[in-house]
Amino acid sequence: MTHQNDISNAGKVWFITGASRGFGRVWADAALKRGDKVAATARKLASIADLKEKYGENVLTLELDVTNPEQVKTAVNQAFDHFGRLDIVLNNAGYSLVGTIEEANADEIRALYETNILGPVAVIQAALPLLRKQGGGHILGTSSGLGHVTLPVIGYYCSSKWAFEAIHESLALEVKDFGIKVTIIEPGAYATEFGSQESLKFAAGLDIYGDFKTHFFERLRGMERGDPDATPEAIFKVVDSENPPLRINLGSHNLPWVRNAYAERLATWEEWDAVSSAAQGASK
Repeated sequence: MTHQNDISNAGKVWFITGASRGFGRVWADAALKRGDKVAATARKLASIADLKEKYGENVLTLELDVTNPEQVKTAVNQAFDHFGRLDIVLNNAGYSLVGTIEEANADEIRALYETNILGPVAVIQAALPLLRKQGGGHILGTSSGLGHVTLPVIGYYCSSKWAFEAIHESLALEVKDFGIKVTIIEPGAYATEFGSQESLKFAAGLDIYGDFKTHFFERLRGMERGDPDATPEAIFKVVDSENPPLRINLGSHNLPWVRNAYAERLATWEEWDAVSSAAQGASK
């Protein structure tokens, strides 16, 4: 086992899943450009081979399907052994299932959760013993503004991000005493490959939802999308901070949307508070 701590001390060492496209590719490339070292992973090694050609010894490319727990553990340990430490573990791999709640079948929903929830959990569980061993680290997870609000037609994707949020919030409390930090990254709509066929899976459609989905996709196409290349500086500010936030939005649209959603929820809870309080019953 050859550790390379002396070589790595000049910059941070990242472990990134889903580094072949989208934010994973943008952030891997940006980290390498600034002189950090990256263990970049993707389901197909060929999709990240160019990183190795461009950045040489500063990058370790690994084939990884996050739904394979043994492969996850092997990749995380291999990255740790190669660089001698892991400063940042970034769970970025994921995709969206397109279909109404009625349309998607159990196998499709299960496969989505395997990638979007159980995959990141496997990475976290593989990394935690190593982060404790080295005395700290920073776990980042790419969620979405849809971890707080929902849209129709991609409700199961939204649900996976709500679960992702809860897992990371609990994790942050559990690992704080070990010097391990946790940040949930919540992008809004961006012009990434996330909307490509490789990042979307479609449930078989029912005719009754045809018009509804047509109008939904028309609205989606009209949304203003951010520039992915404008995001690395925000990520660097988070990972370089002594006291990083548990959550950070990317883009200017999330906060107004979430603020309105929570205002509506609070108003409803307040309106029904008498009914809710009566359901408490007598103290026992």
